[in-house]
Amino acid sequence: MKDILQELQDRRGLARLGGGEKRIQAQHSKGKLTARERIELLLDEGSFEEFDMFVTHRCTDFGMQDEKPAGDGVVTGWGTINGRVVYVFSQDFTVFGGSLSETHSQKICKIMDMAIQNGAPVIGLNDSGGARIQEGVMSLAGYADVFQRNIMASGVIPQISVIMGPCAGGAVYSPAMTDFIFMVKDTSYMFVTGPDVVKTVTNEVVTAEELGGATTHTRKSSVADKAFENDVEALTEVRRLVDFLPLNNREKPPVRPFFDSPDRIDNSLDTLVPENANTPYDMKELIIKLADEGDFYEIQEDFAKNIITGFIRLEGSTVGVVANQPMVLAGCLDIDSSRKAARFVRFCDAFEIPILTLVDVPGFLPGTGQEYGGVIKHGAKLLFAYGEATVPKVTVITRKAYGGAYDVMASKHLRGDFNYAWPTAEIAVMGAKGATEILYRSELVDAEKIAQRTADYEDRFANPFVAAEKGFIDDVIMPHSTRRRVNRAFASLRNKKLQNPWKKHDNIPL
Repeated sequence: MKDILQELQDRRGLARLGGGEKRIQAQHSKGKLTARERIELLLDEGSFEEFDMFVTHRCTDFGMQDEKPAGDGVVTGWGTINGRVVYVFSQDFTVFGGSLSETHSQKICKIMDMAIQNGAPVIGLNDSGGARIQEGVMSLAGYADVFQRNIMASGVIPQISVIMGPCAGGAVYSPAMTDFIFMVKDTSYMFVTGPDVVKTVTNEVVTAEELGGATTHTRKSSVADKAFENDVEALTEVRRLVDFLPLNNREKPPVRPFFDSPDRIDNSLDTLVPENANTPYDMKELIIKLADEGDFYEIQEDFAKNIITGFIRLEGSTVGVVANQPMVLAGCLDIDSSRKAARFVRFCDAFEIPILTLVDVPGFLPGTGQEYGGVIKHGAKLLFAYGEATVPKVTVITRKAYGGAYDVMASKHLRGDFNYAWPTAEIAVMGAKGATEILYRSELVDAEKIAQRTADYEDRFANPFVAAEKGFIDDVIMPHSTRRRVNRAFASLRNKKLQNPWKKHDNIPL
């Protein structure tokens, strides 16, 4: 009996070493943690239960039968984050460069199946050289098996990907289908074809960092949601994100203890909107002043900065926030901001997270670049996302809500539940100057007359009262009381039930 117990301990010790001490040191020398160290940091201490520690690959080509490390390059299992169950896989770069084999993919598929079955999030820590060339099509089949599970899990359980090393070729499509992608600066990259192939095919000379590094994907492509300085910060932030999310689509988001009065008045909000309608202000200030304890978890903060997306808590419950940012492009909607916000709104709706929309939008960004890029279709994505959402929706218009952009930003007409406006709100087809020049085109030669017409238009429409008279705005509220009014609105919507007509699925304008 003692011999068997000793053998078990020896085998476990060997499996935990992965590719061996030398390769572990090489991993550390690059500023990267090992697969197991990452799991220890991500999960609550002592909570990790490992699956398939002794699994080995089945390949017998190219001398592979002589090297069969236990675990086959990926550590899988489940544990808890602040006491709530999550499933996790962590690719081990010290074993065959973390490359994906048939058995490697089967280990990942097993825990994904269990996550779906048991209604818990799945977190993938990606650090892999890609498909294991020695296994050929079996490796490609393994990727496709993982992809299929990503698709089945979408909208059922939260899926989070953390790119902590290379992620290239077919490997990038699994993270691309997950809900959130985090990257680590300087040590992680994602691309379909690497710099060498790009140089051969297109003659472009580009580094791996320029082609698919964290900066590229958080600022230019929008593939990644956030980038962090190192592995430790990335894993800490994943823990923080998981705290905002429900375990699955049948559960409400978690309610956390809060120490901030729901009725808190903030008089500084009365002067947040400048007197000059063209002067920008920082919408993040409003978000932070509304949130419990000022805690705001922003998503995609480096991309399409003219719109803000992220999570706050109100009375301890998670709320998704979408807000125009007047500091960037005057808060106009464009292709990038529409896509960013639409995806976020759909995530919130899939997981029963209520949505707070803060509006200051002068319209859609004009120009040939936008029209040629398909702003019509991309703008329709946001419109569609808000219109199909059945979760509680509360909207506050702080200043401008012009034209079609007024409709798009969670208006009453898209089934907004509570639509409030500040006294500074201007709800109209367009700004006073543009409207006057169209309405009184024949009087353009008389500057004095046009100035008077503009002033008349402003008096009539540069306020929230016309919309309030029609019932499109439920109430005009004092800025300092916004937190109290929004809290009460969401509290009254906790038992909201709304169903869309039966359909196999919708056909959102992709």
